[in-house]
Amino acid sequence: MSVNRAQRVDLEVVTDLIPPQSRVLDVGSGDGVLLELLQETRQVDGRGLELSQRGVNECVARGLSVVQGDADTDLKFYPDKGFDFVVLSQTMQATRNPKVVLDELLRIGNRAIVSFPNFGHWRVRFSLLIKGRMPVTKDLPYSWYDTPNIHFCTIRDFVNLCEELGATVEKATALDANGQKIGLSMPWWFWNFFGQQAVFLLKR
Repeated sequence: MSVNRAQRVDLEVVTDLIPPQSRVLDVGSGDGVLLELLQETRQVDGRGLELSQRGVNECVARGLSVVQGDADTDLKFYPDKGFDFVVLSQTMQATRNPKVVLDELLRIGNRAIVSFPNFGHWRVRFSLLIKGRMPVTKDLPYSWYDTPNIHFCTIRDFVNLCEELGATVEKATALDANGQKIGLSMPWWFWNFFGQQAVFLLKR
């Protein structure tokens, strides 16, 4: 099933970070909704990498240049600084080795953009505390036994990973449950508690 753009509140934030005519690699393209949006609104020179054959087929049907591949194993074949931006949108938590994948993104692109659901959000904590069960939310819609997500993280976790890899956070945005941006002056702990999603612009 194709993803409705209205259901992905991070898409506009990601798109706003990318200047027109940029060279973009979209890792984990899914059905191509982000790459299509970038081509329509930013006229990017876009390429994509997608694990599922179904996703590749949907991307190709949209007229997008997307190949089948695994972010965990195939990013090493891309050249250093081959793209202006490498995007990993709502995919990091499904990779087997997020640290290696993020390191590769920073190598391949002049900038890396990463968006992910925040497992530190208060609703997730509340579900674990009160119900004693893994949460099912709009941004984490799978039950524990059938989820493709194998590495959940919080915003604080991701910031620590960036520090480990020597990545500079040029810009970051946290989105609440309504898709509204949380104030930039708020400290990390506030984002970690109230941010349902996060989008980071990184460079090395």
